[in-house]
Amino acid sequence: MLGSPYNYTTEAPATFILVGIPGLQSSHLWLAISLSIMYTTALLANTLIVTIIWMDSTLQEPMYCFLCVLAAVDMVMASSVVPKMVSIFSSGDNSISFTACFTQMYFVHAATAVETGLLLAMAFDRHVAICKPLHYKRILTPRVMLGMSVTITIRATVFMTPLSWMVSHLPFCGSNVVLHSYCEHIAVAKLACADPRPSSLYSLIGSSIIVGSDVAFIAASYILILQAVFSLSSKNAQLKALSTCGSHVGVMALYYLPGMASIYVPWLGKEIMPVHIQVLLADLYLIIPPTLNPIIYGLRTKQIRNRTWSLLMHSPFNHFNLGS
Repeated sequence: MLGSPYNYTTEAPATFILVGIPGLQSSHLWLAISLSIMYTTALLANTLIVTIIWMDSTLQEPMYCFLCVLAAVDMVMASSVVPKMVSIFSSGDNSISFTACFTQMYFVHAATAVETGLLLAMAFDRHVAICKPLHYKRILTPRVMLGMSVTITIRATVFMTPLSWMVSHLPFCGSNVVLHSYCEHIAVAKLACADPRPSSLYSLIGSSIIVGSDVAFIAASYILILQAVFSLSSKNAQLKALSTCGSHVGVMALYYLPGMASIYVPWLGKEIMPVHIQVLLADLYLIIPPTLNPIIYGLRTKQIRNRTWSLLMHSPFNHFNLGS
């Protein structure tokens, strides 16, 4: 259906054509507006989080260091896809060069792999802070934090670099039309003349190992946290802890569920979920967490909220006083 307007090539295409969300072309303008608002919010909020943590010497605890890195990764993840999505949805500029496509693919996969590792590290931090508060500084030393950060980065690089390399080295000699709004590896691999199953299988196994292990450890951490919370005698403390844990789990669900759907649904068949729903979930998977993370993890935290309020309120008055 989508093949007739486009040309077919006999060699690797210089560009790919990103369709956007197949079947929802009539809603592309509204999607462009929504994505623009969410992307702007994500950039402003994450930049604010990084600035506050970087400038305030009192916010140097492990949780805030991980949050600062998470905010930076969120900006990279969103910026790797959203500007091109908005361009596709608003103006129909749907071509992307071969090199840019696979560069985008690599940054998407690397950023998501780093993000899930950071969510695990932050869950472990909360577990130690609530379940073993007296041993917090002894367990989460700067050396341990550095080791966790390096391990997260190395894991993402080791697992995700081969995936982009495998797909980029497939022979492309047919259609250059990608039924997606960014260079998602399965959608691109389907265009290859050779069998794309090795790269798709590698993606399935690698993602299952990373996401499966991280989700298991995150779930175990929050189960232990809940056990510690319910042992508290103060009802107010219980409610506060439950509210915090609930919001964290909610954000993680919004991150992991669409991600797992985009990984496993293509292997189960199109009849399980329509293509436009698959693409829409994959898009939201890359923009909703960067938008919500600074709010849930950052602005809901009293220390960051107070610093943010101070920064927003006092600076204008200081400038006003200097001017007068």
